[in-house]
Amino acid sequence: MLKYPIINSLFSIALAALLVLDVFWEIKWWAYILLGAVWVTFTIIGSFHIRWNYHLPALHFNNKIPDNLVAITFDDGPHPNFTPKVLELLQKYNARASFFCVGQQVNLFGGIAQKIVDNGHTIGNHTYTHSNKFGFFGTQKVILELQKTNATIKEVTGLNPKLYRPAFGVTNPSISRAVKKLEIKTVGWNIRSLDTTKRSKKVILKRITNKIKKGDIILLHDSSEKTVEVLEQLLLFLQQHKMQSVTVDQLLDIEAYA
Repeated sequence: MLKYPIINSLFSIALAALLVLDVFWEIKWWAYILLGAVWVTFTIIGSFHIRWNYHLPALHFNNKIPDNLVAITFDDGPHPNFTPKVLELLQKYNARASFFCVGQQVNLFGGIAQKIVDNGHTIGNHTYTHSNKFGFFGTQKVILELQKTNATIKEVTGLNPKLYRPAFGVTNPSISRAVKKLEIKTVGWNIRSLDTTKRSKKVILKRITNKIKKGDIILLHDSSEKTVEVLEQLLLFLQQHKMQSVTVDQLLDIEAYA
């Protein structure tokens, strides 16, 4: 898969070639526009598709795992109404999951964050504000967001997360530099449920179960009743197909905390 440094290098080489050719032949202005448009297109798509690993390396699945294990993950919590219901279902079906939490939410609902940990699940970093403008933050502001989230989680649970999931799955050079500076691992997914859209429970569940296989990482959000209902059906499906949900760090065989 093409990466940001490779695209930049190819763009620079192509631009240099056009400039050299322009000395001997008149290069039309639209050739430069076309080249720039290609670079912008690759960069925008790469920034919004975490599975490209365009700006930074992220972990999306484990296709070498020998057992029938998957990892259910939740973003955007903890939520006062829905996260407790999620925890009850996971306990009912003896399943483990990973919760990538927003720092502000942990600050507000620390008791739920502690219960996530107490129930044997993994807690990770999902930025402090989950701002819609996060993709435009500079490196230092990204670092401060991630540090503040980790500090909040540590204050509540005593744990210092090493796992991070970008807000909206967006990556860019600033986020890449911040992740490298803080020495944390980025966790993506390879099954996106789209449970935050207007799609029905039936469509969301089918979207997951039609493609699920061992080693997969599933993205859900503990922020709606619809997701809670999808989760119970998913856990039943896993049970019927002799599959087990484990924490993402167990699935990937990595450390969850510093």
